[in-house]
Amino acid sequence: MQKPAPLGYGLGLRPIYFDEIMSTRPPVDWFEIISENYMVAGGRPLSMLDEIRADYPVVMHGVSMSLASTDPLDFDYLAQLKALIERVQPAWVSDHVAWTGVHGLTLHDLLPIPYTRESLAHIVERICRVQDYLQRQLVVENASTYVSFTASEMSEQEFVKEMAERADCLLLLDVNNVFVSSFNHGFDPVAFIDAVPVDRVVQFHMAGHTNHETHRVDTHDQPVCDEVWALYEHARRRFGGVSAMIERDDNFPPFSELLDELQRMRDIDARVAADRALTAA
Repeated sequence: MQKPAPLGYGLGLRPIYFDEIMSTRPPVDWFEIISENYMVAGGRPLSMLDEIRADYPVVMHGVSMSLASTDPLDFDYLAQLKALIERVQPAWVSDHVAWTGVHGLTLHDLLPIPYTRESLAHIVERICRVQDYLQRQLVVENASTYVSFTASEMSEQEFVKEMAERADCLLLLDVNNVFVSSFNHGFDPVAFIDAVPVDRVVQFHMAGHTNHETHRVDTHDQPVCDEVWALYEHARRRFGGVSAMIERDDNFPPFSELLDELQRMRDIDARVAADRALTAA
């Protein structure tokens, strides 16, 4: 296993911001694309991506690999993904600990799985096959969940840890997803983060969510809340120099507000670095 070098502070690349990014070349270190939005033969999004990746590092983030499904792996999809990888040359490629369809039906959502030995063996085998096909390590993200299974034999963090070690994959730690799931299921988000292996994490996701009082939903349509910022600081103290980014997928604010969130991330990291230097001294 060889972790890629940290990229710094990034944003999700969304079409609504294309023109501003191209005209201002903002102080963003890298961009993350949703892979499926660019798995096409042509069009403006792909053309804009070619221009942006000439100036910024890019990573690819998928939502349709359906790693936990019992359907056979979709090698037509993987072939299109591999072709996009060859075009974009991303720093890494990621997807989720989830399934998105079964029996040939695509449900367009990231659906939960029971944390059992059987599920673990199944997803590990599929990650290994995808990595062999793509000829690169896959980065796998913890998804937010809204139901749990009585059949589960381990915690989510135990499942993720063993999955990464057995499949020899890397991890994308979505800090907001940890917080959302911890609220929905009543577990300690700090204990979750402390259980994730440091040497596997290459990226953080930060995002906003919707608070429905009795539960939280990972909507990516709000600013990052204070509780998630506090959890981010804990994650930064544990994992050190990991690439981090802001996701926004609806209720889009002025681009300057996303840059302000990136600056808050930098400010937290500067405080963490100062504390480390003081401790070392």
